Amino acid sequence: MSSPSKTASSLDPRKASIRALCDAFGCFPTGVTVVSFIDQAGSPTGVTISSFSSLSLEPALCMFGIGKNLPSCERLLGRVDFSINILAAEQEIIARQFAAPIEDKFANIDWHPSPTGLPLIDGAVACFSCCHWAHYDGGDHYIIVGEIMGYQSRQAQSLNYYRGHFNTLRQAG
Repeated sequence: MSSPSKTASSLDPRKASIRALCDAFGCFPTGVTVVSFIDQAGSPTGVTISSFSSLSLEPALCMFGIGKNLPSCERLLGRVDFSINILAAEQEIIARQFAAPIEDKFANIDWHPSPTGLPLIDGAVACFSCCHWAHYDGGDHYIIVGEIMGYQSRQAQSLNYYRGHFNTLRQAG
C-alpha cells in the first residue's frame, strides 16, 4: 500500500519544512543551465541555475531565478550582460563545478567568447547572449529577465534535474 499523497492544504509553505517544500518542488524536472558573465576583474565566471525559462518572443526575453545568498548574485546584478548556457546531458561535471563555492569557475572548462565577449560553454545544447532587461524581488531569490541579443543551438540531449538528481529525459521516437 502506498503512502497517502500530500494535498495542497497540507503543503502550506508557512508550516511545511524547507526540506519538504524542496522535495515537492523537485517533482518538476528542470533543465540545467550555467549563467555566465565577465566579472569586474575581466575574468569569466558563472553559476549553475535550474530555474531558467523562456518568457517572450516579442521582444525576445528569458528569465531565471538566483538565490540572494549566493556570492554570484551580487556580482550578477551589477552586470549589464550575461549568457545562459543550456548544458548537454554529458556536462554534469560542469553543472557541479559552477554550483560549487570555488573561485575559478572556468578552470578546465572549454569555452569561447560570444561576438560581444560573453563566455559561452563549448558543447552546450544552446547558448543565449542577453542584456539585462529587469530584475524583481522574489523572496529569497531575485528574478532576472534578460533580453536575448543572440543565440545558438544544436540537436542534443539536455541535462535535467529531477528529485535531487541529474538525468536526461527520454525522447519519444
